[in-house]
Amino acid sequence: MLPAPNRLRERADFASAVRGRGTTRAGSRLIVVHATRTDARAGCPPRVGFVVSRAVGNAVVRNRTKRRLRHLVAARLAGVPAGVDLVVRANPAAAGASSAELGGALDTLVHKVVGRVGGAS
Repeated sequence: MLPAPNRLRERADFASAVRGRGTTRAGSRLIVVHATRTDARAGCPPRVGFVVSRAVGNAVVRNRTKRRLRHLVAARLAGVPAGVDLVVRANPAAAGASSAELGGALDTLVHKVVGRVGGAS
């Protein structure tokens, strides 16, 4: 489970990270990672949100996929600089992927988007 300060919860925050000004994204066949920079001066911790649509599978598969992604992101949260919001969107192939495959894709994509928004990873 991600700590409460590290969770994206509001619709506006998701919209800002996905479609707002200064956002970037990187994708693979398993996941797409969107990122934006927020106000780091206020000491905002990095925040992460997850999007797992019905295309991924039924409710059981979607929830399992979201739990696996949340666990993988929680282990890598220290590598995300303060003031960065990430949204991790699962593609349908993520449901059948191993944790090692998801982790590898996550490492690569988070490194790309954090570098683009101006944070050091």
